[in-house]
Amino acid sequence: MTMRVVILLFDGFDVIDAGGPYEVFLTASRLLERDGAAPAYEVLLASPGGMDIGAFGGMTLTRLVDSDAIGSCDILLVPGTIDVACALSDSRLRETIERLAASAPMTASVCTGAFLLARAGLLAGITATTHWEDVADLAACEDIGGAVRGVRWVDAGAVLTSGGLTSGMHLALHLVARTQSLELAQRTARQLDMTWSPDPAM
Repeated sequence: MTMRVVILLFDGFDVIDAGGPYEVFLTASRLLERDGAAPAYEVLLASPGGMDIGAFGGMTLTRLVDSDAIGSCDILLVPGTIDVACALSDSRLRETIERLAASAPMTASVCTGAFLLARAGLLAGITATTHWEDVADLAACEDIGGAVRGVRWVDAGAVLTSGGLTSGMHLALHLVARTQSLELAQRTARQLDMTWSPDPAM
């Protein structure tokens, strides 16, 4: 069964936080299709209202899917941002995360996207991680079980968080291993010409 992955974009997001996992899921599907199988993932780049989004540094993404029109997904992925305070003040973004996460079997964040999950109440009582510079601030958030250093990702079951930037690709490969197979995750990493281990420790 093809799984729907929604990568939720917002102004100021870090391109690699979204683009890295995007490439992982697309590559995993392409390898399966090369084998004559159905694609594993349908990947949607979405934004509230389908509005154009400006990433950190000025890159603008257009023709995005309207997240308001998405009823459900299998994996919701929230990238990080340099301006965490601005993203946290966006009530529409928070409401979108809450709504999509409510029906998604898995919700994941990359880098400082963990703060958005915390604001949405998704880290209550669980352990999480974020960029190594921000772990102490994440630990200080209300309703979080704890924040850990020295790992590329934390899998808490329905909620997964990852460290900074390229750690999002490692998390995405872990999701491929979890939802498809370790062998496909390893093939995908090889196709992307990156070194990956199923062990989240750095």
